[in-house]
Amino acid sequence: MINYIFKRYEVKFLLSPEKFEEIKDELFDKISLDEYGETTIQSLYYDTPSNLLIRRSIEKPIFKEKLRLRSYGLAKEDSKLYLEIKRKYEDVVYKRRISLTQKEANGYIDGTTKPDSQIAKEISTFKRQYKGLKPNMLIIYDRCAYKDQSGDLRITFDRNIRYRKDNLDLTYSLDGIRIIPEGYILMEIKVPGTYPMWLTRLLNEHKIYKTSFSKYGRAYEIEEEKKNEEKKGTLTWMNYSRQYLQVNQ
Repeated sequence: MINYIFKRYEVKFLLSPEKFEEIKDELFDKISLDEYGETTIQSLYYDTPSNLLIRRSIEKPIFKEKLRLRSYGLAKEDSKLYLEIKRKYEDVVYKRRISLTQKEANGYIDGTTKPDSQIAKEISTFKRQYKGLKPNMLIIYDRCAYKDQSGDLRITFDRNIRYRKDNLDLTYSLDGIRIIPEGYILMEIKVPGTYPMWLTRLLNEHKIYKTSFSKYGRAYEIEEEKKNEEKKGTLTWMNYSRQYLQVNQ
């Protein structure tokens, strides 16, 4: 088992297809694909029976935290997965994760496996703090990951963001319900400190502004809105997306 600890600034930008076309040549002149390259990511989010964690998160507090199990691509029974606590204070993200198999991850969640590392103990504490944790939402997206020459700057581009509420198994499929319209891209800039000057200039010149966007949060809001609209008999997904989607046009 390997432990990983991350601390960095993470800022998101939701780009329309037109805005992405406007900046891509200048942007890709400064960055190149990193060792992860292109992949499909699955993140299984755990929550309480009352959805406490995601309800708190969408209230946009200064501090928030989540527990998720992540795989790169469609998992197999013996695939390396990552069980991770993600905490965010303003724009600073702290991630503490351990690599393990699906069976081992289930053991930590249901309490049949005893913690054998500091991060595993923190996950156990997290579980005691939030009673009744269980798989609640699966988020799936296609990612291209880039970095600059220094390796300090990482920029990821997430497309085809989707979710499932059923079949919450990382080995099942990569299918899901789309969260944002086709062609839109969630760009995320990840740095240990300040942005390089060329990047600040590019964002300013093209009027690209950060957005508050949570994949899990957006999926939860869609499900809640669907419930409300179904009660009224007026459900249309496009009406929902127009109401909630905020993008760099």
